[in-house]
Amino acid sequence: MDVLKGFWTSIFWGMYDSFKGTYTLFHLDKELNRRRLSRYSPTHSNSPVRRRQSESRDQTPVRTLQKHEESTVMSRILQCGLLNGAIFLCSIIFFESAFLPCMNMVIMFLFGQESSSGLSVWFWIDLLLRIFFQTTWVVPLFTISKFINNLWFQDIGQSAYRYSRGRSNTSLGLSKSVADFIFSAVVEVIFLVQAMLMTYNPIYYLGYGLYLIHLSLLYSLYAFEYKWGEMGWEIHRRLTCIETHWPYFIGFGLPLAMLTQLSDSFIISGCVFSMLFPVYIISANEANPVAESCSRIKIFSPVIAVTNALFSIVGKGKKLTTQRPVAQHQHRR
Repeated sequence: MDVLKGFWTSIFWGMYDSFKGTYTLFHLDKELNRRRLSRYSPTHSNSPVRRRQSESRDQTPVRTLQKHEESTVMSRILQCGLLNGAIFLCSIIFFESAFLPCMNMVIMFLFGQESSSGLSVWFWIDLLLRIFFQTTWVVPLFTISKFINNLWFQDIGQSAYRYSRGRSNTSLGLSKSVADFIFSAVVEVIFLVQAMLMTYNPIYYLGYGLYLIHLSLLYSLYAFEYKWGEMGWEIHRRLTCIETHWPYFIGFGLPLAMLTQLSDSFIISGCVFSMLFPVYIISANEANPVAESCSRIKIFSPVIAVTNALFSIVGKGKKLTTQRPVAQHQHRR
């Protein structure tokens, strides 16, 4: 009974923490800019010499530097919403819900509702219009938006970490960071494939439930990666934390997983994810995973085995283990 209570408690706190970013983002920019201004203000220096030096500096470069260093998390989130929602998502909805139905009405009006030739003409026009729209608009914009989103997500992640924890503690070298990034990217892609395989379960609701659990854990890993990367955690430690506190991370990623499943379109789901994910990055920086009495599940073990096999074939990586101990997390009071 205690295990079941701890399970649902962890899921609840995970879902609760996933909404923290919606509150924090309204204070994040203001607080970070206040901290930056305090570094330049002569009244915050205890040394008389430093105060005189600060007062004697030309104020124009300082103001320029301050403006250049201003936190722009809110503007980044608005830009994500504008690019992925107002431009990308709305264009797809307009094409599917307005443009194509209007074209269909025109063709049916010209050829007649029951005309076989009209249906044949509409079949080819619909096909050609979809191909043209996908190749000239959707695919290029999707590719560009993915690249831009990644830059914005990284900027938001760094700002959120500075707000909640201060300076970055990462100590990985460049080559080790690149290797860790490549390995984690491969792990995440294969884990997504593992999640999609769950949908082939003959029992539909069981398969879909397992798929949502996988997706929730994956989205949690995405969100916490920015925080853990700044803390200097390598991939093995991140996966161990997910596997140890899996009920919490299911709850944390579940709202986003459910919202992205509202549409069957991969593109539309990607737009919804890109609009909401920046808030999840901020929430992850504010969160502390609950350590309840639930057994660890090695859900990433098959993925790690496949990834190790792939890297051993190409001879570019060494095997990874998730057996290393993870640092003790704080218990929620």
